Amino acid sequence: MYNDISINKMYYVWWKNIDKVIFVQIIILFSLGLFFSLASTSLIASDKLETNSYFFFFKHLIYFLIGMIILIFFSFLSEKNLFRISIFLFFITLFFLFLVPWVGTEVKGAKRWLDLIFIPRFQPVELIKPFTIIFLATILSSEKKIHIYYKYCASFIAIVPASFLLMMQPDIGQTLLIFFSWVTLVFISGISLIVFLAFFGISLTSLIYMIFYIPKFDYIRKRIFSFFNPDTGTHGAQAAKSVDGISSGGYFGKGIGEGTLKYKGSETHTDFIISVISEEFGVVIIILIMAIFLFFIYSVFKKVYLEDNEKIKLVLVGSVTIILIQALIHVGVNIRLFPTTGMTLPFLSYGGSSIIGVSILSGIILNLTKRKIN
Repeated sequence: MYNDISINKMYYVWWKNIDKVIFVQIIILFSLGLFFSLASTSLIASDKLETNSYFFFFKHLIYFLIGMIILIFFSFLSEKNLFRISIFLFFITLFFLFLVPWVGTEVKGAKRWLDLIFIPRFQPVELIKPFTIIFLATILSSEKKIHIYYKYCASFIAIVPASFLLMMQPDIGQTLLIFFSWVTLVFISGISLIVFLAFFGISLTSLIYMIFYIPKFDYIRKRIFSFFNPDTGTHGAQAAKSVDGISSGGYFGKGIGEGTLKYKGSETHTDFIISVISEEFGVVIIILIMAIFLFFIYSVFKKVYLEDNEKIKLVLVGSVTIILIQALIHVGVNIRLFPTTGMTLPFLSYGGSSIIGVSILSGIILNLTKRKIN
């Protein structure tokens, strides 16, 4: 009886202090992902797998429920425990990322997944991103009396192992996502603009050199060439089909289940979910989804503006930066502004690793935007 009262009190305190506007927006985005998963994958499952037509939807639902438990767990922790656990989990997920080149599962020429006995197939990079943000924020906001540029160097060194392991897979898209997240945190921490632009220029030059002169990144060159000429590769053709799907859907779409794009590729419900949604439900729904994303980002930045703790500011900005950049890249690929990257749309795309990763990010955001108890 006493335990029941304690649990109820803890739940009440949690519910009383979390930012309900942000929480509702997160639930809406996850719910839209569930709905569109049902609409975009049920017929695929029945046609391609000759099984229960709701196969993908039920898997998505299971990961959604697991994600909600993880979200509540991370939002429930005290700030001190959140940072401690996150630093520990950063090194655990980095170890998983280290295993990928050696024992990872290869799909379409890239090793990005682990398939362990005690954990079904998952993508370690989706799990390491939230903890990388906290690790970087911890370094940059350190109160030790050392020069700020030493902190910048230490934070850059912190992302080198993960970036190197991602390039080995190879996965340049996620590498760039982590790099740009680091750039954002360094920029808002007060670095000199001249130093910032010089470093950014050197990094961009190095990236271009790697892409065009190192054989390991030949697949990126092919994607870039197929981006400019869709007839030269399957990725360019898939992107062209996605644009056709968006165009054919018009403002209000063809209607649920009437789209054909989901049958024309194996990654439509992950990498091209925006195109599938647009074809069946119209551009109006896509604009609404983007508006929800922007309002979510705005709601978090309002909290950042009112926050005095430098570390919490950095974590919140880094977390929404990952979500925003990933969403922009996903939409950009779908409308052929960028070459294909294999980037999922946070909250909405099908995929267990993606759902768990964004659930961790959401839990961290809810934790650090809670009302402070005096």
